[in-house]
Amino acid sequence: MQTTRIKGLTIAALGVLFIVPDALLVKITSVDPVVFLFWRGLLLALSFFVISWARYRSRLVPEIRKCGRKGLFCAGAFAISTLGFVVGMKNTAAGNVLVILNTAPVIAAVIAWAVWKETLPLRTWVVILVCVTGATFMAVGEFGKGDPLGLLMAVVAATALASNLNVARSQPDSDMSVMLMFGALVLAAVAALFGGAQMPSGRDVFFIALLCLVFLPTACILIQIGPRYIPAAEVSLMLLLETVFGSFLVWLFLGEVPPNLSLVGGVIVFSALAVHGWTEVSRYRKARLLVD
Repeated sequence: MQTTRIKGLTIAALGVLFIVPDALLVKITSVDPVVFLFWRGLLLALSFFVISWARYRSRLVPEIRKCGRKGLFCAGAFAISTLGFVVGMKNTAAGNVLVILNTAPVIAAVIAWAVWKETLPLRTWVVILVCVTGATFMAVGEFGKGDPLGLLMAVVAATALASNLNVARSQPDSDMSVMLMFGALVLAAVAALFGGAQMPSGRDVFFIALLCLVFLPTACILIQIGPRYIPAAEVSLMLLLETVFGSFLVWLFLGEVPPNLSLVGGVIVFSALAVHGWTEVSRYRKARLLVD
């Protein structure tokens, strides 16, 4: 059991490392949100298909069918969370969006408890509360910056993300990552209906392709697989690392300087997650010693 937890935490952490450049590459492009969403959805759908086909080959269609209605829900929730994230990033400061996404672990934990009666260990709740405290410091530092639409869409993104991971957790025998290609296609289709099927500049094409053909496909698949091994709230908890490192990259390359309170909050979040990871590894080592 402890081996499974370490595996889940490792998969989620690797996924987060690949998703860290997301905020920077979204902010650095100059295209309209609807155009960005179209190309993001289209390129992600292609990437997800290639990765899923490479993993399953002739077993891909049966694996898709195995996901059933819950898989369709995960695909839709992925599309909605992506829409919320991109529109939020384009309409408010990156720190605002990443801070609001910090609520995803709490939302995920509440959904898991209310719908599937899944409870978390006390130590995990403590880590969540400490991280939310750190996020609150960051939110106070960013207060008053940005369009309300951006803040609202960030809330939508956090809720959809938490719902997606919980549903994936409820059916651990199915690999819900194979459904992501459909969510990406829906995103591209909706964006096309609103005029998003336009060719960006060469510069923007490079950054969008870098994000959607390299970083995001790997990140999304790893994060989607994570709930097969650990609770959705813990996967969401690992995503808080993006808040710290994502904000740092935006600060470093775009000059969106975070206030001192945001820096304090970032240190709190990072420290709490580092202690959590160290604790889980220590528990795993002790369990192995007992078995040996």
